[in-house]
Amino acid sequence: MLSRKSFLALFLTFALLFSAVLPANANVTVSSPSVILIESSTGEVIYEVNSTERRSPASITKIMTLLLTFEAVEQGKVSLTDQVSVSEHASSMGGSQVYLAAGEVQTLDTMIKCIAVSSGNDASVAVAEHIAGSEEAFVALMNERAAALGMVDTHFEDCCGLSDSDNHYTSAKDVAIMSRELTTRYPDIFNYTTIWMEDITHETRQGTSTFTLNSTNKLLKQYQWTTGLKTGSTSKAKYCFAATASKDGIDLIAVVMGAPDYKTRFGDAQTLLTYGFGVCDIYIDENRDVLEDLLVEGGTEDHVPVRYQGEFRYLDTAGSDLSAVEKVLELPETVRAPLEEGTEAGRARYMLNGVEIGSVAILYGMDVEKAGYGDYLRKIFGIFLL
Repeated sequence: MLSRKSFLALFLTFALLFSAVLPANANVTVSSPSVILIESSTGEVIYEVNSTERRSPASITKIMTLLLTFEAVEQGKVSLTDQVSVSEHASSMGGSQVYLAAGEVQTLDTMIKCIAVSSGNDASVAVAEHIAGSEEAFVALMNERAAALGMVDTHFEDCCGLSDSDNHYTSAKDVAIMSRELTTRYPDIFNYTTIWMEDITHETRQGTSTFTLNSTNKLLKQYQWTTGLKTGSTSKAKYCFAATASKDGIDLIAVVMGAPDYKTRFGDAQTLLTYGFGVCDIYIDENRDVLEDLLVEGGTEDHVPVRYQGEFRYLDTAGSDLSAVEKVLELPETVRAPLEEGTEAGRARYMLNGVEIGSVAILYGMDVEKAGYGDYLRKIFGIFLL
């Protein structure tokens, strides 16, 4: 029979083991029906509740509109200096708007501000038409891009989120996916989403007037690490928010959908972000050390260079000592030709307390063909000359 001291020690051991596998959700309280919190650079989920539930997204639809806009700029299809003309259709948009008049012209850069800062539905449609020719064609691109990103619980009917159709939906998880794609690929978006207030100039047939863009993201003033991203609200969607924040080298994305009021929307987002910063730690190895060439047998070259496929990142939420991470290289002493550049030669494995936490491929840095008779003769002749 176990002594009282032994029983207590055993109980504490099991308690510690059990607490180590408790979901992060156990330490967070939010009121919104559907939320998710992810770390941006790794995409790791830190916390989620009903994150795949399909819900009306309201204006956080515009995250996809902004993503396609930045992609079009990167591809050279459009430029930030483009003059974007406002159509009758675009100017007729209700809801959140910046009151663009039919025939009015603004630069694409200004239109992005109108979308990112003031959530202008009119600006969103004008940009969609500028890029794709029509809003309908642009929405088709939005759905194609969503499918390519693996957003399985998403379908768009418009580019701004005004639609109350049951066929216009997404999920907190899918919003996090497109938010991560936008912010990691195009960090310049933060130049827009951190604007609190800025004036634009309307030049129309009626004359020139100034309009002040006011950010819909009140967290910019309430939470010092906020960097964006997009709010949304309709009677059907209720209050939605995709919030981004950065602190001490950690970037988080919190998505809140279906909040009952705007205070809950911002409060839940802040709760999630604060929790994330409290539990997250990241190990990063940029893998800039130079690897030794490998010896090649039977090839036109005697050695082949190798390189890391990329950096390694590991997100820890358990309070581990990441200084104890060890990198172990797995590479053969010799390799046999033929070898193809970019194929895997070995791996760098990362160990923490004897457990592998991830790995990065090590790739051949060049092609090496299999040596023929003539290649061997040249090698022999070269040795003879030496």
